[in-house]
Amino acid sequence: MSTRSRAVLLSAVAAVAALTLSACGKGGTSGGGGNTNFVTGNSGIDTVPQGKRDAAPDLSGQTIDGKTLDVAAYKGQVVVVNVWGSWCSPCREEAQYFAKVSKTYEGKGVEFVGINTRDTSTTPAVNFEKEHGITYPSLYDPTGKLMLRFKKGTLNPQLIPSTLVIDKHGKVAARALEALDDTALLKMLKPVLAEK
Repeated sequence: MSTRSRAVLLSAVAAVAALTLSACGKGGTSGGGGNTNFVTGNSGIDTVPQGKRDAAPDLSGQTIDGKTLDVAAYKGQVVVVNVWGSWCSPCREEAQYFAKVSKTYEGKGVEFVGINTRDTSTTPAVNFEKEHGITYPSLYDPTGKLMLRFKKGTLNPQLIPSTLVIDKHGKVAARALEALDDTALLKMLKPVLAEK
């Protein structure tokens, strides 16, 4: 292999590694700027007091299986929104917990919705959901447009997976900018579900 070929190969590997590390990781900060009223918790879960919450944006469009979904139809229920990609290792780790909790809370005032991002086609996303037993719908958002609809500072497009809990009034109540297990997911969900 020539020196030039080796340099090109090393540059390509470094670029892929940098993209992977910046696009899919654990923890981090908010999307930057904006006053979102989140109170940072010590468990990676940030919450917003009831009177200070911002309304969730319009989350509607095509799902990965070609159906149409409008999250506004779930008003009156708590909605757990999980941003994920089939290419993301932490997303694969947390998927089993989301599948489990979504089934446990089915019919109990909670709806789960995924936002699939950065998959270049729906095929890997559909396969991911089948493999991990995900039965709730996921909006297909390959370019991150749905994520950008949230108030600045709510989500960081570089931190995948991310999870939001939207209260019964359609307002953002809690978030986690990292992978969750079932214990952490329930720690986010239960207080919002218990609200009047």
